[in-house]
Amino acid sequence: MPIKKLIRTIPDFPKPGIMFRDVTTLFQDPEGFRTVIEILRERYADQEIDAVVGVESRGFIVGAPLALALGCAFIPMRKPGKLPAATHSETYELEYGTDELHIHVDAIKPGERVVIIDDLLATGGTARAAARLVRHCEGLIVEAAFIVDLPDLKGHEKLEDDGVPVFAICEFEGD
Repeated sequence: MPIKKLIRTIPDFPKPGIMFRDVTTLFQDPEGFRTVIEILRERYADQEIDAVVGVESRGFIVGAPLALALGCAFIPMRKPGKLPAATHSETYELEYGTDELHIHVDAIKPGERVVIIDDLLATGGTARAAARLVRHCEGLIVEAAFIVDLPDLKGHEKLEDDGVPVFAICEFEGD
């Protein structure tokens, strides 16, 4: 199943010159979605994963079924004001400002092995913030996994410079 072919490209969204990689079309294809979960399940099946951390919001769509398939916990990492108990937070840079991620302070126990999941890796800002939060909780990052990597934006390199191994199912280079 060619996952890349199931991802729609929308030119000039959210602004002129951007080629937006839309994974919602992949999620609408049951065989393609199942294939994504199976690729990830096979990758982590023998890695003694304690938890899958899904980054809001499309990381939830992939992370929850992966956690079920692995028989481990699912931990949501959310934007401000969305988690009801005490949280750790991490601010990160966006192209036009900043944003913030939160995780419950008791979500990850020290030494637990986690995989961070999101749909797409671009500049790496969100993923790097997620990794800092996992480490703040004293979790061990096995890998950060994505459906799509945009290698021209260097997020992969930045994460690996931070000591976070990266896996992506497919890449879109250039434009």
